[in-house]
Parts: sequence; C-alpha cells; structure tokens
Amino acid sequence: MIASFLLALQFLTVIPLRVKDAGEQKMAGSMVFFPLIGLLLGLFLAGTNSLLSFLNFPTLALNVITVVVLIFITGGLHLDGLSDTADAFLSGKPREQMLEIMRDSRTGVMGVLSLISIILLKIILLFSISSSLEPKALMLMCSLSRWSAVAMMFFFPYARQEGKAGVFVKGMNLRIFIFSSIAAVVAVAVVWQIKGLLILLIVTGLSYALGKFSTKKIGGITGDILGAGIELTEIITLLLVFILWNI
Repeated sequence: MIASFLLALQFLTVIPLRVKDAGEQKMAGSMVFFPLIGLLLGLFLAGTNSLLSFLNFPTLALNVITVVVLIFITGGLHLDGLSDTADAFLSGKPREQMLEIMRDSRTGVMGVLSLISIILLKIILLFSISSSLEPKALMLMCSLSRWSAVAMMFFFPYARQEGKAGVFVKGMNLRIFIFSSIAAVVAVAVVWQIKGLLILLIVTGLSYALGKFSTKKIGGITGDILGAGIELTEIITLLLVFILWNI
C-alpha cells in the first residue's frame, strides 16, 4: 500500500523517490491514490498561495507564481501531453500519423498555442476567484484532474501496443476504479460538500466525452491524451468553481 502511494507520488510529481518495487501490479494499484496525490498538490499550492499573500504579493503575481509552481512540481508532464495532443488532433492526419505526431519531440504551432491558452486561462480564472475560495479551488482542481485520468483509463482502451501509460491502462480493473472513485468523492465532499460533488459529476461526464472522442480519432487513449485530459479538467474545474461561487 505504501509502495503504491509512493509510486503515485513519483509518477505525478518530480519528487525523486526512486521506488525500487515498481512492478506492474503496484504501478496499476497506485491509481487508487491519484485523487489523494492531487489533493496534496492542491494543499501545497494553497500553502504557497497563502505564504505569498502574507508577504503582500499582488494578486496577479501571486496567481502567476502559483501556476508556475504547479508546472515545476509536475515537471510540465501534462502540458507536454496537451501540446502533443493538440498538434495531432488538429493536424487532419489519419490515425497512424496522429500517433506518430504524438511521439514527435518537436512542438508545432497548435501545440504552442494550446500551452499559451491553458496557462493564461489558469491564471485569469484563479485571479477571478475570490481569495477566500482559492484554496478550495486549487484542491478541487488538482484532485479531480488526477482522478479524471483514472476514469479515462477505466472506460477506454490503450491506443498503442506499448508505452508508459500502457502499464496503467492494462492493469486497470473495477476494484482500482471503485477505490479511486471513493477517494475522489471523499476528497471533494470534504473540500466543498455538495458543490464539490456536482463538479465531480460534471468532470466525469467530460472525461468520458474526451475519451470517447479520442477513441474515435485514434482507437483509444494514450499518455498524451491523459495529460491533455488533466490540463483540461483543471480549467473546467476552475471555471465551475467560479460559476458556482457566483450563483
């Protein structure tokens, strides 16, 4: 159990834990902890946010730094997936060529535009949310986005014969999905009660829609699709927090 938790922490962050016991079963089992790791990331960002606020940083600067800290602590992994997905899906190429584009280390115009857009959206949405609500928004954003990856891996097949994310997808089962979902439900209920659960429900539907779209495009999901899903879910979560806060 501890090894699976550490594997999830190692996979979703840049923390160099170097867990030795990283068999396929434990790698797959680590998905149970994805929502919890996301919650911890959100808590860390909320703490960073509070410290900067205490030091009287301007609100805009504070939010820019928070987004940059998130990028660094996750190694930009999900942003890389987003840019590769944008380049591939907006290329108009056949399935096999789209998969090749995702493997290409070079970033195209659409990939660059997607990165600029997603980062700007995060900053402006955080800036638009009440400072008292921002810690909740950060925790919900990070927890639900990591859980969205688990949901896509449960519902959809892997589009490649091999790849880093393939171990997770192939090892996915109902037990892992249920326990990860329970962790997500508890996390969002504690953070924002009914409104948090409503956001979880919407995120589930949108994650399924993205997975369905990807399956039609390339026959399943890939690690890049999961990264794109995490980034998009963060934006959707912040947008929903803003909307529900104003209702």
